[in-house]
Amino acid sequence: MNGAILIVEDEPKLAELLGDYLHQAGFETHRLENGLEVVPRVRESVPDLILLDLMLPGRDGMEICKEVRSFSTVPIIMITARIEEIDRLLGLELGADDYICKPFSPREVVARVKAVLRRSGGTTLHAQGLELDEAAYRAVLDGCPLDLTAVEFKLLHLLASRPGRIFGRTQLMDGIYPDRRIVSDRTIDSHINKLRRKIHQAAPGRELIHSVYGVGYKFEAE
Repeated sequence: MNGAILIVEDEPKLAELLGDYLHQAGFETHRLENGLEVVPRVRESVPDLILLDLMLPGRDGMEICKEVRSFSTVPIIMITARIEEIDRLLGLELGADDYICKPFSPREVVARVKAVLRRSGGTTLHAQGLELDEAAYRAVLDGCPLDLTAVEFKLLHLLASRPGRIFGRTQLMDGIYPDRRIVSDRTIDSHINKLRRKIHQAAPGRELIHSVYGVGYKFEAE
């Protein structure tokens, strides 16, 4: 799959049509109809891109875009029947990456999605409100930057890339030390403890890295 696209659209037939075209293009899709569900969903599991309708039941797309931008850089393409220039400018000023007016061709939407993902770099991992930019070694949790060392970043990226999977200490050592230097289990435990402290400082009460007694560690939201 090329990535996960969240389609926020209250017209079921249109949402289904977009989903079909995106799926054919190799994307995984998820759909929401009510604006009130969007922010909680994005905080729980950040998609690779959001297709966001402007007119939604529950909450306006503009408000959603503004709030999402307060904690995430996930690419957003707004979809709307409004064609007034002020709406276009306002949408982009709030942080939208692109803007498509109805009616449109589903093929055009797929092309815009691919273009925005190319511009965004495609190197950012999103998981449980966590954003990990491999190119810049930048980590952000719920909008708060994490000050990680290179080894801590690699360790967190490895765990977050496979949510729910249990990694043994040997697997983690092989993943973060490609030169196969000799390190002990305690070294991994020390890195994990430091990561947990930094995660707690950025988001008190959130536990993302869990110990599995006698086996290793896994990344998973509570």
